[in-house]
Amino acid sequence: MIYYDDVFMKHRPPSYHPENPKRLEIVKKALEERGLWKDVVKPIKAEISDTTVVHDREYVEFVVESCKRESFIDSDTYVCKDSLESALVAFGCSIQCVENAVRRRDMHLALVRPPGHHAGRRGKAFNAPSLGFCLFNNVAGAVSRAKEFFDEILVIDFDVHHGNGTQEIFWNDKSVIHIDFHEYGIYPGSGSIYETDGSKINIALPHYCRDDDYIHAWIEIVEPTIERIDPEVVIVSAGFDAFKDDGLATMELTEKFYSFAGGKLSDFSVIAVLEGGYSVGLERGLPAFIEGYMKGYSVEDVNPSPRVVEIVESLKRILRIEPSS
Repeated sequence: MIYYDDVFMKHRPPSYHPENPKRLEIVKKALEERGLWKDVVKPIKAEISDTTVVHDREYVEFVVESCKRESFIDSDTYVCKDSLESALVAFGCSIQCVENAVRRRDMHLALVRPPGHHAGRRGKAFNAPSLGFCLFNNVAGAVSRAKEFFDEILVIDFDVHHGNGTQEIFWNDKSVIHIDFHEYGIYPGSGSIYETDGSKINIALPHYCRDDDYIHAWIEIVEPTIERIDPEVVIVSAGFDAFKDDGLATMELTEKFYSFAGGKLSDFSVIAVLEGGYSVGLERGLPAFIEGYMKGYSVEDVNPSPRVVEIVESLKRILRIEPSS
């Protein structure tokens, strides 16, 4: 099921910005061309008070007041007079996906803007220099709703940037297992493999990683975690900016990884909330993720780089994951 509304196109920058309405135009065109643009659901709008479940009231009030004018609220995050409505529908859509995912096993794809995983409880999280294009943390809203149904919640974030806001909001909540793939050493600067409480797992990867590097990390870290939790629902911060040449990072993923990830999650009801992805990642990576979920996808002969093997083994020791047989 796809959740989409033209209200998400109203969140517009005052000048050129990579996070702009064209992103959803790319997604819609790509899904239409593959016959995937169907079962489209109109999302609901959250109340302002709903956002205070995951954000401090002072921060919410700051966003509300900022959206009364067209401006940049920090070095790279903008708002306009329609941004508040877009953000509230995005937040409400994520909650709605949870409620529907509990009833129907499917991929519930929230094609929302603005994105959210960098927004912490009070805004900027873990000393990040900015909000990273985000206003309200949509995935955090979904997690909070899911906690009303389940004892443990699994979040997988494969956006190329660390989901610092999500990690911060649930840092003291061990019932939320947050696995975050990201390119280490770029914005927002957080997400070391040592930055963990056991339930927050940072798969911090070096520049220029490829599909087999990500797949190896998934097999060694994500699969044992899924087996332990046995979740009924998986919430995904679905960013596609790690795709090769997407524009804001140096990772070199292709359809292979996203198809693999979709296939690995096909036994579960998935809430996939759009985060990053600015060009080819949306055009090719996002459809591959959906098709992998629908049709399944398997790989053989995975050949990660020695550096990634070393990082993954270090992370397994930190998390006390038993070595592979």
